[in-house]
Amino acid sequence: MYKILTIAGSDCSGGAGIQADIKTITAHGMYAMSAITSLTAQNTTGVYGIYDSSAEFLCKQLDCIFTDIFPNAVKIGMVSDKELIKAIADKLKEYKAVNIVVDPVMVSTSGSRLLKDDAIETLERELLPLALVITPNLDEAGVLLGRKIGNVEDMKNAACKLSEKYGCSVLIKGGHLNEKATDVLYDKGNIYEFSSERIDTKNTHGTGCTLSSAIACNAGKGCSLEESIRNAKDYLTGALKAGLDIGKGNGPVNHCYKIGQV
Repeated sequence: MYKILTIAGSDCSGGAGIQADIKTITAHGMYAMSAITSLTAQNTTGVYGIYDSSAEFLCKQLDCIFTDIFPNAVKIGMVSDKELIKAIADKLKEYKAVNIVVDPVMVSTSGSRLLKDDAIETLERELLPLALVITPNLDEAGVLLGRKIGNVEDMKNAACKLSEKYGCSVLIKGGHLNEKATDVLYDKGNIYEFSSERIDTKNTHGTGCTLSSAIACNAGKGCSLEESIRNAKDYLTGALKAGLDIGKGNGPVNHCYKIGQV
């Protein structure tokens, strides 16, 4: 069985973060492991509190995982503190982790800030260069690049620039940029576009977490990066189309649509 590790924050309401990652990995028929960077008090309406793990305790979690059940891929999501970012990077290098997918989570779907300002430089210096691929949305890519991204051509240029900057492949998620949900991948000198139908729903809580976890699942079983992303987008589209409607705000997707209705 393929084994996938998620390193991220916990969402007590179950729609994003560690919980979304574990559901996604399980839906792919794989064994999910988790190292928790933060506890959050959140639901579909917003984030109401963040309590970070200590760097020391996060390291202990990672030691326990890597010395016993070595993962085929690693997904990294919310890490709000620079000391935690450094700890993760050090452990990934120590254990020679493979197939690292980094979702540089900066702001939640509800608009809450999830990354401290002084942590961005550490993220760029320590963690992003270790990635197989990073998966920023338009706003996150704009922060990393230092300028606004306004169309698909901008996305292509930005993905190329970010790849040169960090030495990894870059998938920029198009979000609501146009009528179709178009993402752009820059991978080893090649540019790929991934377009899928736009699902008319407000229930998009945790979609970034879900997509990056699905990419890690596919990469972990040996798919090419292009195939991993295509498969992951198909899975996410199905989870959105399943029409789960839970909560008073931006609800979660149905991660389990392939294995039965919830």
